[in-house]
Amino acid sequence: MQTILARAMSQKQTSLKAPVVRFAPSPTGFLHIGGARTALFNWLYAKAKGGTFLLRIEDTDRARNNEEAIAAIIDGLKWLELDWTGEPVSQFERAEYHKAAAEKLLGEGAAYRCFLTQAELDQMRIEAEANKTTLRVRSPWRDRPASEAPDNAPFTIRYKAPDEGETVIDDHVQGRVVFQNKELDDLILLRSDGSPTYNLAVVVDDHDMGVTHVIRGVDHLTNAARQAQIYKGLGWSVPEFAHVPLIHGSDGAKLSKRHGALGIEAYRAMGYLPEALRNYLVRLGWSHGDDEIIPTAQLIEWFDIDGIGKSPARFDVAKLEALNSHYIRHCDDKELFERAVHIMPEIPGGHDIAEALARGASGAFRAAIPSLKERSKTLLELIAGAGYVFASRPLAIDDKAAKQMTDENRAMLAELLAKLKSTSTWTAASLEADIRKFADTQDLKLGKVAQPLRAALTGSTVSPPVFDVMEVLGEEESLARIADHAARA
Repeated sequence: MQTILARAMSQKQTSLKAPVVRFAPSPTGFLHIGGARTALFNWLYAKAKGGTFLLRIEDTDRARNNEEAIAAIIDGLKWLELDWTGEPVSQFERAEYHKAAAEKLLGEGAAYRCFLTQAELDQMRIEAEANKTTLRVRSPWRDRPASEAPDNAPFTIRYKAPDEGETVIDDHVQGRVVFQNKELDDLILLRSDGSPTYNLAVVVDDHDMGVTHVIRGVDHLTNAARQAQIYKGLGWSVPEFAHVPLIHGSDGAKLSKRHGALGIEAYRAMGYLPEALRNYLVRLGWSHGDDEIIPTAQLIEWFDIDGIGKSPARFDVAKLEALNSHYIRHCDDKELFERAVHIMPEIPGGHDIAEALARGASGAFRAAIPSLKERSKTLLELIAGAGYVFASRPLAIDDKAAKQMTDENRAMLAELLAKLKSTSTWTAASLEADIRKFADTQDLKLGKVAQPLRAALTGSTVSPPVFDVMEVLGEEESLARIADHAARA
């Protein structure tokens, strides 16, 4: 932890133009789509401006945090290929720094001990509700000496917010946002058990980590005003802010699971590529003209937080699929193979596929990828399209394929089998020429031969071009599968 803080502070001192940004998730769940976009914006800004991207885990809420969630967040960031400098910083482990800052504010008269009881706070809340106003605590202990407090009474430490004037946030996204100080309450810095609150911890950590730009969701905009007051109370420079709009569903409603608001690990398991998801997420709120497909290197060159729009973005699964399809088509075949194999443990039937690969289907799967990727929107579709590669003889055939297995077609397959056994070159082009010639001699259209042949080879009526399938399977396996369905003499 000390290493990363020292590095960030050193950079801040030696290069004021190079920004230091951070992604600071709370480990109460997996890395969701909104958090991933926030991380991406921070990462891109650091890369674009030659700055530093840091990771902090805001784990002060011990009751809600769990190690599984922390691991999932880190795993998700790594899968998205968003690298950060140094080790992740634990906010919980920095509690003493937070307490020291609160004590400094207390000693300088910028904070005070508040002895309000829970019953008194409840009464204030009831009165606010009766008056239809928002509860803003201005404690009577703000100006009362602590000597008047009951003996051994528990207390919190509250920030003494200014009564008059305004707090202004000049935000890179939201513009100039003005908060009337009388509308902001005296927020708690330390709870009665001595634990720091969110706003204090964030200010101290961001300062100590040398953070120059805070890029986060617009739901934190009010926190920015409170945090700016704490910064000023401590005599520290306030970082620049960029509060990005939230993501909505395609219907304009708040994003939920029915819209696709899943954890990043779910998108990986569904077969999306990290570069496609990066491209899609950055377009949820940021744009560069009419460009839709923007490789990551180009994003880094173009990205700036001033280009983020104020309006909520809408999550559209169809657009994500279209982008993913593009990236799959342009992905290196070897890399696609490795990525597909990597997600197999996470998909239904993945264990059986792994066994098939172990039995020797690896070569055929590699050979099938060029034709499969042209028609696949996701890696799951690519894997499903390769189902014929992993299948064991005798093939189970689906209902539509079974309808192709008429006595007439089985007899035709037997004649075709005899011809194919004398084929000299087992390539898609050569096989197509031979089978077209066979169809002509039988006075059949090519489809009347190709469909029963496809059914015999794949167990389905849908597959890549049947001649590609035969080349992928190889001569021995192809002839054996045809023989399984050809009419016996």
